[in-house]
Amino acid sequence: MTLVKYNNRLNPLDNLFSDLFDNSFFRPFSERREFGNSIPSANVREDEDQYFIDMAIPGFEKNDLNIDLNENILTVSSEQSSENTVEEYKMREFNYSSFKRSFKLPKEIDANKINASYKAGVLSVNIPKMHKDDSTLKKTIKIS
Repeated sequence: MTLVKYNNRLNPLDNLFSDLFDNSFFRPFSERREFGNSIPSANVREDEDQYFIDMAIPGFEKNDLNIDLNENILTVSSEQSSENTVEEYKMREFNYSSFKRSFKLPKEIDANKINASYKAGVLSVNIPKMHKDDSTLKKTIKIS
């Protein structure tokens, strides 16, 4: 079973601010806004030499997570069987489910030097920038 933070994307103010501060390089490839989906929250930063994606994914083991790069789409996913329970809840604020979240990356990245780590429920992916366009953009990234 896996714990994934639920984000209520139906809040109109949330959508307004998301759209206002959206960065086209890191806009989720297929952002799921319908009710009930559990998508891990992400922080995206950049400095002069690389991009950083940090995702809050508590309750997973690193072996449960998959990171794939295909062309310039970075996808983080996990396949989990859904929780079957006959218990009746008075309140339920977390659930267990699979997820898939993709990010469109700029073309000027060094795909061979991407690395990832998972510690204390946070997945960190470091994506070095490359100033020439000759990298191979298809690989699976190991989590350390």
